[in-house]
Amino acid sequence: MAEIRGGGGGCCPPMDLMRSEPMQLVQVIVPMESAHLTVSYLGDLGLVQFKDLNSEKSPFQRTYAAQIKRCGEMARKLRFFKDQMSKAGVSPKEFLGKDVDIDLDDVEVKLGELEAELSEINANNDKLQRSYNELVEYKLVLEKAGEFFASAHRSATAQQSEIESQQVGEDALEAPLLQEEKSVDPTKQVKLGFLTGLVPREKSMVFERILFRATRGNIFIRQSVIEESVVDPNSGEKAEKNVFVVFYSGERAKSKILKICEAFGANRYPFSEELGKQAQMMTEVSGRLAELKTTIGAGLDHRKILLETIGDKFEQWNLKVRKEKAIYHTLNMLSLDVTKKCLVGEGWSPVFAATEIQNALKRAAVDSSSQVGSIFQVLRTKEMPPTFFRTNKFTTAFQEIVDAYGVAKYQEANPTVFTIVTFPFLFAVMFGDWGHGICLLLATMYLVLREKKLSNQKLGDIMEMAFGGRYVILMMSLFSIYTGLIYNEFFSIPFPLFAPSAYECRDASCSEATTIGLIKTRDTYPFGVDPVWHGTRSELPFLNSLKMKMSILLGVAQMNLGIIMSFCNAKFFKSAVNIWFQFVPQMIFLNCLFGYLSALIIIKWCTGSQADLYHVMIYMFLSPMEDLGENQLFPHQKTVQLTFLFLALISVPWMLLPKPFILKKQHEARHQGQSYAQLEETDESLQVETNGGSHGHEEFEFSEIFVHQLIHTIEFVLGAVSNTASYLRLWALSLAHSELSSVFYEKVLLMAWGFNNVLILIVGILVFIFATVGVLLVMETLSAFLHALRLHWVEYQNKFYEGDGYKFAPFTFTLLGNEDE
Repeated sequence: MAEIRGGGGGCCPPMDLMRSEPMQLVQVIVPMESAHLTVSYLGDLGLVQFKDLNSEKSPFQRTYAAQIKRCGEMARKLRFFKDQMSKAGVSPKEFLGKDVDIDLDDVEVKLGELEAELSEINANNDKLQRSYNELVEYKLVLEKAGEFFASAHRSATAQQSEIESQQVGEDALEAPLLQEEKSVDPTKQVKLGFLTGLVPREKSMVFERILFRATRGNIFIRQSVIEESVVDPNSGEKAEKNVFVVFYSGERAKSKILKICEAFGANRYPFSEELGKQAQMMTEVSGRLAELKTTIGAGLDHRKILLETIGDKFEQWNLKVRKEKAIYHTLNMLSLDVTKKCLVGEGWSPVFAATEIQNALKRAAVDSSSQVGSIFQVLRTKEMPPTFFRTNKFTTAFQEIVDAYGVAKYQEANPTVFTIVTFPFLFAVMFGDWGHGICLLLATMYLVLREKKLSNQKLGDIMEMAFGGRYVILMMSLFSIYTGLIYNEFFSIPFPLFAPSAYECRDASCSEATTIGLIKTRDTYPFGVDPVWHGTRSELPFLNSLKMKMSILLGVAQMNLGIIMSFCNAKFFKSAVNIWFQFVPQMIFLNCLFGYLSALIIIKWCTGSQADLYHVMIYMFLSPMEDLGENQLFPHQKTVQLTFLFLALISVPWMLLPKPFILKKQHEARHQGQSYAQLEETDESLQVETNGGSHGHEEFEFSEIFVHQLIHTIEFVLGAVSNTASYLRLWALSLAHSELSSVFYEKVLLMAWGFNNVLILIVGILVFIFATVGVLLVMETLSAFLHALRLHWVEYQNKFYEGDGYKFAPFTFTLLGNEDE
């Protein structure tokens, strides 16, 4: 039974995060009249994950499909209101009070009335706005085309007067001939028609070319540019346009021009040649524009008042509709019993929540005036329960880092317990500088101190991510200050904080410690690296050796922790096979090789030996019988190495061979025992078979198990080498961070200082600040974060963490306000 497993023993102290909460499969039988209120109270409680008992039915075949459709329609209206409010710049008032008991039917009626009113206002406003935009364009056509006709009229008048003046001085003999020329038959005169309108500016040249080709050049067109963009009446968007006047001859040309105008989206407007009519039309258009502007303004004011009224109740209505929709979705997961008077629901809940769930059921029965109470019972099942960890605002971010790799199997040992410390520490090993750590701490303290205010605001994607992980970054910054003090680096500058340096110049006349040897005159520097090492020729070899060996020690320690966690899992789940044929050989293999290397490093540090550890480890495999000579660190080292090598070789078949055969034997014994077992008499045993399936009677695939164990063994053996080497990234990134910091300080800040120029110094300080923030505090932080993430996911968690569970996702109203449909 799932709840009994939670009480199993374990080697680790009881912690909330070490094991997931014990879960139980519960069944509730609820009368129809109190079902809605019961699910509502359970949603407020948020401690039940319902199972879908109607998975074979489509959404339209379920009991409450009509209610969900109704809620969906109301949600559509609310989205329409939200869109209209955002366009009008009206923000809905925040709903801080408790859930006021409002009737869903009243909300539905009110939303329908408001939608109809708002739609009518919008439709009227659109018509008025379109008329207004058309009149604005018409006014522009009257102005620009009027200017063209006026200038043409002036030009024609001037030409006429010039011709008349020329005729006065001519010979009288020519007069009869001229009079004959003037007496032309009026029926033969060609009457030119014209069209005016606006065309988009980007199409104007193509428009003119198409007109010319379509009429074979039998048109005359003039265009005038409008300086300001105008709102197009059809699209409602601003566009740059030109006013055009096209002169044509004949109806065929006119029909072609009309079709081309329609194709190019050119709006046409009527225009009169007579100046008097033009002035009259201009006056009428201006008057109508003023009237429309006043009418549109009044309509917009009325619309804003209506939207503000909606905004006052919007959040309350929105929460009510979302809540009702969630309730009906959950009710659809419950199945009707045979009498069709009760709903039967099943779901997972934590064991500690049983009393609270029962109280909620009783309260719902009383509040709904139901004559029959709800039934609550715990079911027995073989199904794997969901995983539920009770986290707080500090541990949530660390738990999410682990869950991103995979959700823990039910009651599997949770890596988060140790990740809270090891993750920021490994980050800090790569980011060790207490100056940079303080900068990171100050930025994080802003997020932590203002978390109440920031949690209610909408932040950007990157800021949201940083805010969610604020306590992870806080721990990272604190550990960075700690490791920075060990490395003795403050923006790459060493400080003798804890004591004077243990070394001094060899003679009193020396002026530069970087070129002349140093002698030890005081006690060893008490904490971290002696500041005198920084800047010397031996700094890089010394720090390289220190950080590389430290990386191996930390890696082996964390991998051992991972294997110990696998022992905790095996003991908790009472799996002796995994203890003796997985934990023990893995510990022997890892520590006989890399545990031994770690011991050699510590012995070499303690004794000050000059032994070459590379040579020792390589020839331990290549020539195990060869004498160590000057590389011997302790007596009988050769015998110890041979013993360790033998144990490491033995541990490989120890991991590979026994476990598959033992599992096969256990399966056969279990299967044989089940053949003669008595049938259980309780009804709940039937529930086990229907829910749990027939996992106990599955065929045992020995070849599959053996191949799986072979892969697991090869992965561990090769992984022990590659994972240990992978921890050298701690050394590499720490060295890169230190060198980059040193380059920015020496080549930017000190170089700028050396010019003795205030302007160059200011530029140098600015470049140093931007380089430090951009490269070291942003890029290096992200890089170290990702490498620490990889070390935990791959090198640490693969030793024990299966991560094939699924999260406990209870039915709750808590997150409804933050969801967007």
